[in-house]
Amino acid sequence: MARKEIQIDLLIHDLKNPLAVVQAGLKGLLTRPEQYGPLTPRQEKVLARLLRNTRAAQLLVHDALELSRSERGMIRRTETPLAAMLQEMLTEFFDVVDSRVSEAVKAAASYGEMVEITAGVGLHLAVDTSITKAVFLLDAEKTRQILRNLLSNAFKHRQGRVDLSAERDGDTLVFSVKDDGDGIPGEFHQKIFNAYFQLRPSDGDPVRGHGVGLAGALALARDLEGDLSLVSGEGRGAEFILRLPV
Repeated sequence: MARKEIQIDLLIHDLKNPLAVVQAGLKGLLTRPEQYGPLTPRQEKVLARLLRNTRAAQLLVHDALELSRSERGMIRRTETPLAAMLQEMLTEFFDVVDSRVSEAVKAAASYGEMVEITAGVGLHLAVDTSITKAVFLLDAEKTRQILRNLLSNAFKHRQGRVDLSAERDGDTLVFSVKDDGDGIPGEFHQKIFNAYFQLRPSDGDPVRGHGVGLAGALALARDLEGDLSLVSGEGRGAEFILRLPV
């Protein structure tokens, strides 16, 4: 491993501690008025927003470390219950989007409860009933990272609905994340996975993120010996399909 890569990894890793301190301080201010004093509604709103963004930064740090490990061939496949993996992934995702939904998903006692909770915020889950309780050999962290990235993109560009499905196809686990947004014209389907590429509003197309996330998601999928593809068309929404060997 090159010296520069070690320095970058250490820098990213060392960001975890100050972020944890900031998170603890913000949570204390929001949840312990007897110790820190009461807050006005406006102050609570600002602090809650800061806390969400701190959590988002923590996920970015974690994801950067996972991507670096993946590039060096560090894959950790373990026996992973599918429903539990999805529950943890959705808890992480909504922790940044809406903490109340995150807490509800975390407390859900069954896959059916998760379906009801997420439907209320426009995310519709459709996991094949034959695999909801199945256990697969997966790198759970990297799989969650890819799915969180795809959900983040879908929520940014949806009109009102996102669908997340999962099914088994022979020795492959197939996930689909689909939004009902403006879609991506065919000429951009390959470019969308290039680092830093984005569709420009000046071209008459919506900006779909900063371009690093999808490139990283594709790299992770291929490191896991899987693939990530896109099905879309202008005005037809966008569907990203993740295939992973099990």
